[in-house]
Amino acid sequence: MDLSKERLLTLLELLQARRRLSGDEIAERLEVTPRTVRRYILGLQEMGIPVEAERGRTGGYRMRPGFKLPPLMFTNEEALVLVLGLLAVERVGLMGSGLAVGGALAKLDRVLPDALRDRLGAAQETLQLGLRHGDGDDHGHADGETVLTLSTAARDGIRVRIRYRSARGDETERLVDPYGIAFHGGRWYLAAWDHLREDLRTFRLDRLLGIEQTRESFARPEGFDLWEQIHHSMASVPYPWRAEVRLEVSLDQARRLVSPSLGTVEPLDDAVLLRIGADDLEWIVHRIASLGVTFTVLSPPELRDAVLREAGRLAMCGRG
Repeated sequence: MDLSKERLLTLLELLQARRRLSGDEIAERLEVTPRTVRRYILGLQEMGIPVEAERGRTGGYRMRPGFKLPPLMFTNEEALVLVLGLLAVERVGLMGSGLAVGGALAKLDRVLPDALRDRLGAAQETLQLGLRHGDGDDHGHADGETVLTLSTAARDGIRVRIRYRSARGDETERLVDPYGIAFHGGRWYLAAWDHLREDLRTFRLDRLLGIEQTRESFARPEGFDLWEQIHHSMASVPYPWRAEVRLEVSLDQARRLVSPSLGTVEPLDDAVLLRIGADDLEWIVHRIASLGVTFTVLSPPELRDAVLREAGRLAMCGRG
């Protein structure tokens, strides 16, 4: 679709959304001259769209009262945005199955012109979105109704009662103040004030067994940073292995290299102390090596052995 047709569609949307628009307002929105606006208005009228011009100092343009266009009219870019959004929803595990995504794509497919439908079909078949799933087929998913319920409660400041299953399988009932929802590292998380623990906690949405809104209200703390809380929570998980590593870089460099969800960094003499945790020592070795800086393992001794084993393996590969 050429630029003028896209602007015609935008002008149609503007005229439907607003009771009246002046020529100057339209020109500013479309980034064209008032003369071009008059040409667009004439073009719409020739297409049978009942756009009326009001004369006078406060005049402008409006759609004839009572006239409504079909609800779905998309430019190429708008249709592509919708398709990508639907594919992303499926990719990040927002739904446990693809039925909702497939249904939405089918409805969109029915209202598109043939040429655009064909191009979007090609996009669906060939595009890949670099978004991580959670590990395992049954993990990382978030039910759409759960997301909507928690989002609404967070926006309106309504406490919710949840049933939650911990990583060890223990089930508890908690009263929480939901502050926000985020997708991170292949999973969906809820950041909330937990009245059971009297602390700020992060909950995985795929471990929620039940949600019930209460009639109690709360006020979210001013300046609350959802991403900061998610990153802090990820970095402080009680992993089986916790390590301390000296990085020979400045603190500013370390902060650029180390994600807050990976670990914490702090000044250490003329270097930086990295604290990092994981379920697997080899994973820590690979993450530290990927930073591309000189480092020294301070603890635990098992990590030093893992680094030496990896160095030996790479040396053998080099000889081969």
